[in-house]
Amino acid sequence: MDEKTLAQKAIEAKEKSLPTYSNFHVGAALLTEDGKIYQGGNIEVSSYGLTICAERTAVFKAISEGERKFKAIAIASDLQGFCSPCGACRQVISDLCGDIDIILVDQQKNIQKHKMSELLPLAFSEKDLK
Repeated sequence: MDEKTLAQKAIEAKEKSLPTYSNFHVGAALLTEDGKIYQGGNIEVSSYGLTICAERTAVFKAISEGERKFKAIAIASDLQGFCSPCGACRQVISDLCGDIDIILVDQQKNIQKHKMSELLPLAFSEKDLK
């Protein structure tokens, strides 16, 4: 699967998000090693701390379906520029997906590509718990 197709899936996921209070739509599309895509949108509830980002929605959907090997995640938002994952999502992606490609998509469908390790250098991981 190419980056543009995955980016388009993130844009589609953004349309399904439920940002009731912020009105800030974010979509993510997570690609498994065997080519499956899991989409997620940010979902907000009245107790703001209980909301969930698009990236974590996609990752948790995939993990709950038994997926364990990932290649890339694309992220699209309402920003004019690129929207990078928040700190919580960076930690989740690092822990559960590894050093995958992070594909950021702007409003004009331009793409920026990074490795997870670039976005979260010196990440805390399971190695630190041993």
